[in-house]
Amino acid sequence: MKKARDILNSVEKKDLVKRYIIFIVGLFIAAFAYNAFFLNTGLMLGGAGGVAILIKDKVDPAITVLIISVVGLIIGAIFLGRDFAINSVAGALLYPLFIKLTSNIVINIPIDDIMLVAICGAVLTGIGNGLTAKAGFSSGGIDAIIHVLHRKKHISHGTLYAILNGIIIISGGFILGYRVVLYAIVQLYIISIITDKVTLGISSNKTFFIVTNHEEEVKEYISNYLSRGVTVIEGHGGYSKENKEVLMAVIPTVEYFKAKEGILEIDPDAFISICDSYQVQGEYSNKKHKKKKESDK
Repeated sequence: MKKARDILNSVEKKDLVKRYIIFIVGLFIAAFAYNAFFLNTGLMLGGAGGVAILIKDKVDPAITVLIISVVGLIIGAIFLGRDFAINSVAGALLYPLFIKLTSNIVINIPIDDIMLVAICGAVLTGIGNGLTAKAGFSSGGIDAIIHVLHRKKHISHGTLYAILNGIIIISGGFILGYRVVLYAIVQLYIISIITDKVTLGISSNKTFFIVTNHEEEVKEYISNYLSRGVTVIEGHGGYSKENKEVLMAVIPTVEYFKAKEGILEIDPDAFISICDSYQVQGEYSNKKHKKKKESDK
């Protein structure tokens, strides 16, 4: 049996060339969006890029981002170890380099509709961030500081991102005006949504957890009419203290309506919990499909 460390090393080396290509493309897109939609349009951004916007008249933004990234890299190496630093060094150096390179790309962005500019910039940034995260790398910046605070103070990553970015954006409000803060809040929300969608993908399946008094009928409906497998989990009610079967089934999103309404048609009082499933692996459902097709012939 492989040790956990060996498994992690194997994962980190998997598809390395492909991952680096995705990583570099993601950084380039994020850097381009930063220059085209944020740096010279009067909009604000969180992270190292936001700090760079605030002092852009005194220091080259690429230099500011580089300094913050290097400081973060050093902090990460001290508190989180060599492996963290190795995984972060490429992003810490390449992102400010791409900011510098893309600053020479001149695109006339119309700023008469500033909300449209903010949305377009946020979408592109989200795509870039999502590709970077999907490849399994970090883009540097304040990421290391967030990881250190998470480890030392046991505060969630999401809370730390909100606090640090909030401080940066509110500071921008003093300099650029508080209308910019409102745009920045919208931008951060869009960036987070797009980043998640690019990283995880659009959910093509839903996982159903079902508690019902008509287990056999529900199992028959899902297995025979939707051609999906059903897993039976032994459950125990925390309040009722009753033993109860929990049915689990992975259903394609396009069949969500048929599954949900069919279950409720069988048992209107059924308890149903439905979750997004971004990836499903295994042969069982495929075999079920093949058997169903063969029986239909």
